[in-house]
Amino acid sequence: MCFVGNLLLMAKTIFQKIIDREIPAKIEYEDDLCVVIHDVQPQSPVHLLIVPKKPIVRVSETTAADEPVLGHLLVVAGAMAKKLNLAAGFRVVINNGPHASESVPHLHVHVLAGRQMDWPPG
Repeated sequence: MCFVGNLLLMAKTIFQKIIDREIPAKIEYEDDLCVVIHDVQPQSPVHLLIVPKKPIVRVSETTAADEPVLGHLLVVAGAMAKKLNLAAGFRVVINNGPHASESVPHLHVHVLAGRQMDWPPG
């Protein structure tokens, strides 16, 4: 964080840097609203991150104005599952806050597949 005058500016998250092409990532898909990347520390054979280009901090800080983007993220998750032939099943996860293992303060959807997902998770 830094201040410019009275304005508090937040440092860019790793996802914002990927979206801005400041750091590389393995991009699976991109459109006007989001980018889909492969997780660099995968927790399953398939581990994608669907990241909105709009910097939304977390689910608990969304507003009604975010509904179109949030819905789009889930539609993209389904499209990625079809593209990658995940007919056996996949899991969609959104972490919110430190107790949920949120590691980047930029909302993102995990798509996990390629192995049996146990329940309950975590």
